[in-house]
Amino acid sequence: MSEDQTPTVPPAASKPPLDSMAAADCWVFDLDNTLYPASCRLFDQVDWNITRYVAGLFDLPLEQARALQKTYFREHGTTMRGLMTLHGVDPVAFMNAVHDIDLDPVDPSPRLDAALEKLPGRKIIFTNGDVPHAERVMDKLGVRHHFEAVFDIVASDYEPKPAPHVYVKMADAHGIDPTRAVMVEDMARNLAPAFALGMTTVWVRPEGTTGVTWANDGADGGHIHHVVDDLVGWLEDVAANA
Repeated sequence: MSEDQTPTVPPAASKPPLDSMAAADCWVFDLDNTLYPASCRLFDQVDWNITRYVAGLFDLPLEQARALQKTYFREHGTTMRGLMTLHGVDPVAFMNAVHDIDLDPVDPSPRLDAALEKLPGRKIIFTNGDVPHAERVMDKLGVRHHFEAVFDIVASDYEPKPAPHVYVKMADAHGIDPTRAVMVEDMARNLAPAFALGMTTVWVRPEGTTGVTWANDGADGGHIHHVVDDLVGWLEDVAANA
């Protein structure tokens, strides 16, 4: 993955809509590299599964397949979206293939479980992955029972974050008042539409990925209210002060 200069800590955004986290009645969490540390490197497995899928689909060497994969990612938001739009690829078959990964690097997290238990308000997963993948990860972490719903790439008609209308659709589908909601996400650019809707935004800066483009793109914008390096510790503090 390409790297840029490490961004500075984002400037303070406009005053968060919530005077305190205790006023939040809904928490919207991204899944991958957010609920578990990026250092687990699950996305590395997914990334190479995508490369192999593209190679098999077009009978390409891995190097050429990877270049095409990244082109579709840049131009369409996700490789899957590019394959669907340009080649009519079945998204279900694609997701089944690329999410066939080993979850051993993810450990159960009793601390995350306890922090979510104490956190006031509803909790929803908002992911560019699919429900089966989200459920596997939540089960491995031991936190699935805290989340009332998963709004996945299927629910968004395969339009990925950060497309703004997808956030509106997610909020409408689950009766979320954005001004009383908090969104927690590891990709800084994915928080911009949430901020525009009036959500309080929390960027979980991925551990061990300082300077990596996919995580830090947009981190120097004014749409981030809170920057967090340790999600579980931060949630524990929020719950203790709720």
